[in-house]
Amino acid sequence: MERKTAFIYTGGTVFEEYVIEKPEAGDLIIAADAGYLTAKKMGVTPDILLGDFDTLGVENIPEGIECLRVPAEKNDTDTQLAVQVAIERGAKEIVIVGGLSGRLDHTLSTLAILENLWERKEGRIYATLTDGKNRVRFLRNSGTILPRSQYRFFSLIAADPLVKGITLEGCKYPLKNGRISRRNQWAVSNEITGNCALVEIKRGGVWVIESMD
Repeated sequence: MERKTAFIYTGGTVFEEYVIEKPEAGDLIIAADAGYLTAKKMGVTPDILLGDFDTLGVENIPEGIECLRVPAEKNDTDTQLAVQVAIERGAKEIVIVGGLSGRLDHTLSTLAILENLWERKEGRIYATLTDGKNRVRFLRNSGTILPRSQYRFFSLIAADPLVKGITLEGCKYPLKNGRISRRNQWAVSNEITGNCALVEIKRGGVWVIESMD
């Protein structure tokens, strides 16, 4: 059976009380290694537990959950492997909970996952990365509406050498047909002034980051 949405719980700091994305009946739930502890804190029982378990510890693997154990020496991170499993199980949308703190290399790797999912030749998969206090999505040559929410600030971080045709409306610092570059990331700490903000990108890719503080 195809699952529309997959939730992937990872390690790192998660502000559980602020995470508004919750799995519903029929969603696929995957815990990547110590992400099992994240899911457990949030009252979520994974369908699949995946990883090399260098963080969770083999002795802490629970019974009664499908377990996919991989070697510690591998090319992909546990989060990348969890994304692959989610796609294989039919996910059309992915929510990654965690992965925004701790080791910077892992954080950057996880941000790249969002871009990769958007660019998939086999079909785009919409993905969100959140730790409760921050929420990240990727856009290329597209737009989105950001409703007023718990997130006070939003920023655009260029993924390409140059991003063109940026329009921002409904915010403290509006923009019309602007541009940002990877070397000059100045579109940071904007604020929604109305019920929502409009973000449009004509050419290029950006990470749209919403933050509480």
